[in-house]
This record gives sequence, C-alpha cells and structure tokens, in this order.
Amino acid sequence: MNTRRVLRRVTAASALALLCTQPAWAQNFANVNFDRLMKAEKEPGNWMTHGGTYREAHYSPLDQINVSNVGKLQLAWYGDFDTNRGQQATPLVIDGVMYTSSSWSKVYAYDAATGKELWRFDPKVPGTIAKSVCCDVVNRGVAAWNGKIYVGTLDGRLIAVDAKTGKPVWSTVTVDQSKPYTITGAPRVFKGKVVIGNSGAEYGVRGYVTAYDAETGKQAWRFYITPNPNNEPDGAASDRIHREKGYATWGDGAWKQTGGGGTAWDALVYDPDYNQLIIGTGNANPWSWKSRSSNEGDNLFVGSMLAIDADTGDYRWHYQETPGDDWDYTSVQPIVLTELSINGSKRKVALHAPKNGFFYVVDRSNGKLISAEKFATVNWAAGVDMETGRPVVYEQARYGISGGDFLAIPGPFGAHNWHPMAFSPKTNLVYIPVQNIPFGYADDGSFKYTPGHGAWNLGITSKQNAGPQDEPERKIMAMRTEGHLLAWDPVRQTEAWRINHGGVASSGVLATGGNLVFQGTPDGKLVAYRSDNGQKVWSWQGYDGIIAGAMSYLVNGEQYIAVLSGFGGSNALHVPYFMNAKVGTNGRVLVFKLNGKATLPDNMKPVLDAQVPSDTFTEEQVAKGAALFGNCVLCHGFGMNTNNMVPDLRRSPIPSNRKAFEDIVLRGAREDKGMPNWGATLSQEDSEALRAYIASRAKVLQRDLAAEKTVSKR
Repeated sequence: MNTRRVLRRVTAASALALLCTQPAWAQNFANVNFDRLMKAEKEPGNWMTHGGTYREAHYSPLDQINVSNVGKLQLAWYGDFDTNRGQQATPLVIDGVMYTSSSWSKVYAYDAATGKELWRFDPKVPGTIAKSVCCDVVNRGVAAWNGKIYVGTLDGRLIAVDAKTGKPVWSTVTVDQSKPYTITGAPRVFKGKVVIGNSGAEYGVRGYVTAYDAETGKQAWRFYITPNPNNEPDGAASDRIHREKGYATWGDGAWKQTGGGGTAWDALVYDPDYNQLIIGTGNANPWSWKSRSSNEGDNLFVGSMLAIDADTGDYRWHYQETPGDDWDYTSVQPIVLTELSINGSKRKVALHAPKNGFFYVVDRSNGKLISAEKFATVNWAAGVDMETGRPVVYEQARYGISGGDFLAIPGPFGAHNWHPMAFSPKTNLVYIPVQNIPFGYADDGSFKYTPGHGAWNLGITSKQNAGPQDEPERKIMAMRTEGHLLAWDPVRQTEAWRINHGGVASSGVLATGGNLVFQGTPDGKLVAYRSDNGQKVWSWQGYDGIIAGAMSYLVNGEQYIAVLSGFGGSNALHVPYFMNAKVGTNGRVLVFKLNGKATLPDNMKPVLDAQVPSDTFTEEQVAKGAALFGNCVLCHGFGMNTNNMVPDLRRSPIPSNRKAFEDIVLRGAREDKGMPNWGATLSQEDSEALRAYIASRAKVLQRDLAAEKTVSKR
C-alpha cells in the first residue's frame, strides 16, 4: 500500500488514527487502561469501549468514508456466528483486533483487517434460561481492560477471558440463580473496576448494579435500585439513601414480594468529569402501580437517571423521569455525555431519550433538569412541569385509579428502546431510532405474584393486546405502528429532520465525521444518510435483518464500518406486524470499506407454506389448546406470528408428527436451543390439544395465503 498517498487523502483525525492504530500483531491484545480510555478521542481509529469513548456518543470522527465517496462502500469481509436469534452487540476494535459478542453470550475475536477468526469463547449458557428472558437471548457487547475481555452471560455470570487466547481468566456469579435474573447488557470498565447490571423485572426481581475488581473478580461495591422490602440494610452502598429517601416512596403492595424491579440492563455510563457512574434504571414490577404499590409513591429509583460515586457506589443524585411507573417505561436506554452551550453558558449534560417519549437534557453535576420535550407521539402525559421536573400525567393514563383500559402511545416497547442513538459534535444533533407502537393497559384486579423462572408478573390485562389472529388482521394492525430515524436538536429541543420507515424498523445508529449517519433495517439493509439534512446517499442489501448499532475503525490506513446482522429482540418477538421474506439462520458481523471485494453468501432459508396436520381434532381440543397456548405466546407469538425469528408453528412440519412434537414439548428434545421442557406441567392430552390449536391456525394461514396467491395471478 502507498502510505504517502493514504496520508494525503485523510484529514487530521484520520491521520492521527493511522499513527495510533497498528496491526494486531504489533501490540498486546486489549492493551487498555484508564489513561488510554480517558484519551480515547485522540485514538479515533480504535473503538475501545461501549459507544466509542466514555461519552458513549456512538460517534466516530473518522472521515475517510464521507458523502462524496460513500457510494464506493462495499463489503470487505464477514464473520459467521454459530448462533441465531437477535444480534444486538456493537463490536470493539483495539489495535487491529475486533471483539464482539453474539446471542447466548458468546464472544468472538477477529483480525479487524482480514476477518480471520482468532478465537471464540462459549460460556455454555444453559438453554433452560430462555424461559426467564423477556426479550430474546441477546447480548449487547463486551468490555476490555488490561489484556482481558469481559462479558455478562444470560444466566447471570460475569466472565473475564484472555484477549489473546479467549481462555477464561475468572468468572463470578452476579445474581441469585434461583431467581429469574438474566444479563443482556454490556459491562463497563473504569479505574480498575468492571460494572454490570441485570434484567428480569417482568418476572419479579430486585435490580442492582455491582462493581468488581477487574483483575480478580472480587466484589467492590453494590447499589440496589429499589429498597429492601423489609426496610433492612443490605450491607450495600445503597443502604443509606434507601433508609433516608427510597423506602418512604413505596406503598404497600406486591413489590414486597417481587423486589420491585428497577433492573439496570443497559445504560451504565462512566462520567470522568465527576467520577460518577450514571445508571439508567429499569421499570417497576409489577407494571401496575396499583398492584405494586397501592397507587402510592414515586417508587425510587425506578425509571430514573441515577448517579453514584464510581469509587464507592455511594448515592450522588437522581432525576426520575417516570415517577410511579405504570407503563413499563424504563430509563435504561442509552445515555450520551456531552457539553452544550445553553443560554450562553457551557453546560456538562446528559442526553436521554427513554421509553416514555420525552427527550431530557440533565445537568451532570447535580441531576437538575435543564429541558424536556416530546420527541415522539405521547398520550400518557401532557408534558413536563419545569418547576417540579415531573410529568403532567393524564388522569385516564392512571388505569389503576380510573378503572379503564388505556391505549397508550408509547407502550412497553418504548418510543426509543435499547437501540443506540448517536450524537455528532459536528452537527450538534442527536440521531434517534424512534418507534410508535400502541399498547393497552388495564389493572388486573385478581393479580397474584407467581414466583420462579418463566412466570410473568405484570399486574395488567387488556383486550386491546390480543394481537393479530390472521393475515388480514396482521396487516391492519401493522398500520397502527410507525418507525423513523429522527435528527433532534437537544438545545432547541426540536426536530431537525426525519426519515420515515413506514413500519417499525428500529436499528441502532452510528454518526461519523464524514457527515454520515448509518442505520440498518429489519429486512437486511444498511443505509447511510447525510447527517446534516437526512439525504439518503448509500444503501446496501444483505440477507438477515440488522438491529444492532454500527461502529467505525481504522486499520492500516483504511476506514471500516462494522455492524452485526441477526434479526430478533423484543420487537421481533412481540410486535408481529412485519414479516421477513425469509427465515434467518446464524448471525454475522459485516464489515465494509471503500472498494471492498467480498461477496456475502445467502444463508437464509425460504419460508414454508402452511403445514396442516392430517390428524382430526375436536373443537374441544382446539379450545383447550388455545387456552394453553397463552403460555407459548412469549416466544411463538400472538396468533403464531413470529416474524420468522423462532419457528412459526403454522409453517413447521413438527406438529404433524405427534412423537416429534411430544419429544420437544414433553421431553425437552430442544431444551439446549431454548425451548423449555414442559413435561412436568403438561400431559399428553395437553400436548394433543396444542397440536389441535396449531392445526386450526395453520388452516387459517393456508386459507389466507391461498387468497393472496389467487389475487397475485390476476
């Protein structure tokens, strides 16, 4: 390669990255320390921590790929995973080596220039844990420190592996594994500590964040998001603040059995300006404020941005975005740290677009609200009172008080979910993947807490959430949803531009110094837009859907764009309003550069027609099976619409074979793949009733598909 020619065509940022980024073989693996992470912005060719730097802006200043030449962007290499389902991680690249996780908490290392796989690590997560996962068996990334790569596993472990060999260095169990805790988020590392949260609030757990010594795995401190239900000390950093403030904000109710939720399953942002960790906290459990807390109290610290001392875990400040959460409005969505000029003064701020539909600008020094405005369609609150910082909630939105069935926008899928948003210091705009998906809420007056793995404890019911039962209904309901990429001005709190996607199409976002914003789509596209005005300037069509956020790096003088493909997650499982044309297999990492020469093989499988069993079933069996299928919708979808992420039972040949079906349902033949063994719960008669119901749905699908084929022939 002619290095002199390369240096002439890159800007100062890219030239600096070229000097700092060497091939993997020239340096130690994952040679990351606190000083290097603090100066990460001076090494734009690397992506050493979640979001790129401690600011977590998902912004790369690299500009070798820009609006003038992005049309030449092509696939450079790809890597195949051995797991399907949703792929949500954003890779790290350190000194020419890429590290990423996949579903089922597996970790991969690649030569970032050639795509050669260096190693893979399988933590051997038991498939049985899938019954305690609300939103797919995903993992959102790894952390790096001093020659080690850290991953949180779905079954609640935190593991350090050798960055050179992929061999485990230490492992610690971070949760009570007898309870339905899981981990899907990426760890964060700072000052010799690695921190991790957990998830599981839909089932009934008490959320917390724990810091461990990055070298040994020894616990340093722990902070519980919700108070001890017995108002007793936990021996944790959170004891004092819950004694002084937290416990008094909870009434009597089911939270004392469930733990109250609040799980921190994504946003954990180290703020070096104030040596604090800012945590985005999760939803309360049960969802119903009435069932949980007798319609009393703000329920600290759920639905909040919470800052704690990075060294000790002691409480600093909080801003609660959704007091008395009634709608699963988590605040775990990505948080961006930056400085903005507001009313003529420079302010160190946190930018946040959580599920509830409001965009918040908060002072990082004290947690004071600077501004808040709706960035999406919102009907649960009129706005935010700037004197109190509290939302002005419509009376009918409090369904536990009104006794109504409230159709909310946003619903539990959020106006913005886990998908990374990006902030560009060049445009001073935030790029947010927005979605509008309505959801009904009514209090379940007969709610009783059910402990254990696999038992959802929401405290709500609504006839409005039945889901589509056939193809015409699915298409009608799809019209109720909408998704778009939104460019938002955080100072003016106004929209700059938007790209309407038509339906729900959430995918993470990357902004670059080349005046580009990259976003994937569920149908396998990666698209680039001008970051200043939203003009579409490039698109590439792959196979499996893309939901993860992309990243960028530089090796040997060439800039790359990398993103994971693999359709899945909560939208795929629970929003059956769009359908992939093919069935995805294993996920991939896709890497692009200018004039790339790689060709991507098609690894998709065609969607089968309806498979109707030849067996004869009674109406009583169908009715019984329909009732039993209520336990299956979490994975197999309302009306068996699965978006082809997990088997569409209407199109599967398995239900036509009684023995094969019973082997799976009653004897656990696919337990290792996440299909639970229901043998201790269901009888052979129950299994036959399920087959009867599946057969009835397959007949409906067969009818609908036949009608569509008839029309297409005209």
